[in-house]
Amino acid sequence: GMEWRGAQMEALQFTHGMLSCCEWTGVRLSTLLEEVGVKPEGKWILAEGADAAGMSRSIPLEKALDDTIIAWGQNGEALRPEQGYPLRMLNPGWEGNTSVKWLRRLEIGDQPWHHREETSKYTDLMPDGRARRFTYEQECNSVVTSPCPENPLQNRDFVEVRGYAWSGRGKIKAVDLSFDGGVNWQRAELDDLVLSKALTQFRFKTQWNGEPWLLQSRAIDETGYVQPTLKQLRDERGGWSIYHKNSIHTWNVTESGDVFNVQIS
Repeated sequence: GMEWRGAQMEALQFTHGMLSCCEWTGVRLSTLLEEVGVKPEGKWILAEGADAAGMSRSIPLEKALDDTIIAWGQNGEALRPEQGYPLRMLNPGWEGNTSVKWLRRLEIGDQPWHHREETSKYTDLMPDGRARRFTYEQECNSVVTSPCPENPLQNRDFVEVRGYAWSGRGKIKAVDLSFDGGVNWQRAELDDLVLSKALTQFRFKTQWNGEPWLLQSRAIDETGYVQPTLKQLRDERGGWSIYHKNSIHTWNVTESGDVFNVQIS
């Protein structure tokens, strides 16, 4: 998401490597809040971590009472220290910065706290000069993982284009692929297992004869939201953020099979 003003990174690991999806074990935060009781004027909850980074977050109580969990396990084992041991907050479908690690304190309030890292680092300057704050949801997104810069095409033959799509709004409904920079689109096949707010794998079988591709994927989720083009996103939000970028991504597949990160509008 850090390429609002141009392609800067030459590897899938750098353009999308901060993404993860795994199995979490914990207790719903709503269960804990039910035990302690919340006053009617409570609208927000502050999650405070025990680290020195000051990564506290203001979370709407509506989310906390929905599917937020206090997690102690990840992928069938106890949380590792680097993942927030002994407890962390986990907000399914929301950006990872809201899932506070090393959780030590929760506080209920009637308004957000506007802590340092949720204002200076995650506030977007919009085209009209206004600032947009508290962007939470992982909007519908996708990326082709094969081919990519780390996985070029080796032979001129039948190939299977593969990738992942995800949405914080729910399940992925469909993924389209374009080989000509968005002029024409073809529907990809989704894996049988499609879970809400989780990675969904897609694939498309085709033949590559050495012609250059401008390879793109476009995801659509169950709410009908369609992954936007870069121009659509810039027109709406400007180009001064380094966060919250979910526009269609383009790989330039050259005649040699090498793959490069490019941007087209």
